[in-house]
Amino acid sequence: MAAKPKLCYFRGRGRMESIRWLLAAAGVEFEEEFLETREQYERLQKDGRLLFGQVPLVEIDGMALTQTRAILSYLAAKYNLHGKDLKETVRIDMHADGTLDLMMKVAAAAFKPPGEKEKSLASAVEKAKTRYFPVFEKILKDQGEDFLVGNKFSWADIQLLEAILMIEELDASVLSDFPLLQAFKTRISNIPTIKKFLQPGSQRKPPPDSHYVKVARTVLQF
Repeated sequence: MAAKPKLCYFRGRGRMESIRWLLAAAGVEFEEEFLETREQYERLQKDGRLLFGQVPLVEIDGMALTQTRAILSYLAAKYNLHGKDLKETVRIDMHADGTLDLMMKVAAAAFKPPGEKEKSLASAVEKAKTRYFPVFEKILKDQGEDFLVGNKFSWADIQLLEAILMIEELDASVLSDFPLLQAFKTRISNIPTIKKFLQPGSQRKPPPDSHYVKVARTVLQF
């Protein structure tokens, strides 16, 4: 039996959360090692497991993978969530990169001073409403199908749902002008593996708090 993928990161969302989402959606069980001390991080570096001295780190198929987008692309291909041909794959990548950009705006805000943090979060919500969600509403309208690409469940769908739920934590009414995205959210949330991941007690992580920020700063020394 193949070993479970092992995820090494902080006990929080950050750049690892989309990886957790993708694995969970694919129905893949995984283990986690949480970074809590500078010594753990230095040991990973000494062992040569951090290619550019950065996390997230995912150990899978005999490899130590770093760089978020590379990890996500590998997992999406491995679990048949990356389209049937190159044209579908590049569209999935474009959609996923867009939602990842949006989510990183939210993630980065956690490390800013209180005043700047609120402004950054408000800016992320505004960009979701005016830049990102209108695009996906139009894609769903033009497609006339249940999923973003090729009428088949893909990494792009997983990550869009993750982004929607993240922005809704900041503004519960953010989808009020996007009926197709509302239906999309309901539809994707009810896929059995995702429904399970959304239940309390899963490996899904909560929004970043002060403890998460403190640990990350301590471990990475920034």
